[in-house]
Amino acid sequence: MPETVTTGSASAPDHSRLGSKQHSDGGWGLVPVQVRSARFASFDVADFEAVTGQEAEWKHTPIARVQPLIDGALDPDIQPLTGVTASGDAALIEWVSRDDSRIGRAGKPEERASANAWSSFESALVVTVTGEHSSEVTVTRSALGATARAAHTVIHATHHSVGTVVLHNSGDALLSENVEIILDEGAQLTVVTVQQWEPTAVHLASHFSEIGRDARLKHVVVSLGGSVVRINPSTHLSSEGGDVELYGVYFADTGQHLEQQVFVNHDAPNTKSRVSYKGALQGAGAHTVWIGDVLIRPTAAGTDSYEQNRNLLLTDGARADSIPNLEIETGDIAGAGHASASGRFDDEQLFYLQARGIREDEARRLVVRGFLSEIVQKIGLPDLEERLQDAIEAELTVNEA
Repeated sequence: MPETVTTGSASAPDHSRLGSKQHSDGGWGLVPVQVRSARFASFDVADFEAVTGQEAEWKHTPIARVQPLIDGALDPDIQPLTGVTASGDAALIEWVSRDDSRIGRAGKPEERASANAWSSFESALVVTVTGEHSSEVTVTRSALGATARAAHTVIHATHHSVGTVVLHNSGDALLSENVEIILDEGAQLTVVTVQQWEPTAVHLASHFSEIGRDARLKHVVVSLGGSVVRINPSTHLSSEGGDVELYGVYFADTGQHLEQQVFVNHDAPNTKSRVSYKGALQGAGAHTVWIGDVLIRPTAAGTDSYEQNRNLLLTDGARADSIPNLEIETGDIAGAGHASASGRFDDEQLFYLQARGIREDEARRLVVRGFLSEIVQKIGLPDLEERLQDAIEAELTVNEA
């Protein structure tokens, strides 16, 4: 039964779960909840209303293609299908039950698919990074198949530790997951999530990060494969001096939907955030969505924040939705801004390259590769960067064939 709120002797549905609220003028109508910080959140999927596609968090997503992950039963047994490799001796890798005290520290689901995964999983993969000498962990999943599955991962960087964790996805999948990232005081952590799924795969993920005092997180999302891929990073800068860099790079082909909804919550003094996502689209029905929400609370004096999204449309029939949002609740900040741009090839760049004897198809590849390389090079792992550059090159070559 829907939850109710009571006024006098009457009761009405709790519309906060639908992303709406009573209008202040007489309470006769409903107005949408416009700010990310006001969204309803719960660990229990039963607390969420059915998804209609009109909700703020779902209105850009092809609901029919992701419905099994929103409403259906999810297989919780993903452990035997997950591979983990590590280099360095400063990382602990373990599977824990859902009642482990480390679970639930970084955030709470704000939409039904995330809550469905949270309500479904039985064991979580926990990666603990320790020590001031950098360690590297790679988590791979490549044989998930067509069964609807739930997953939960916790990445914990302890005090003053340094490390990199790569989540690499390939093959077929129908997956909804939550990833919690916790940085203790002074920790420096890089998290890279790579989506190189098969063309039929569907992947919904919510990444929650909690940043400690003087800690620094670099978070990189790379989405190249899959039918529908939606990766939503949410960062809480809850302690003074916290610093986060959120990067994303994506290439959408014909009929592919790639989505990312980013939320940066500045909640402490002297915190810093940089958000930069870049994508290329090619083919009929190629669709990307980027929503960037930045909230600077009254407690976040001295905040320094900037977010941007750039999209390169390579053909007709491709669509890029780009929506930056900035909410500032204090005037005492170092700086805040946002930028968004979507456009086609720069003819002058092509002319410059062709005038030097480079064929048009090769010139186009050089322009796209250079456009996306800025983000790929932020990863800081040369071998992985080279593999991703090759994958982008392959995307361009296949689409030209």
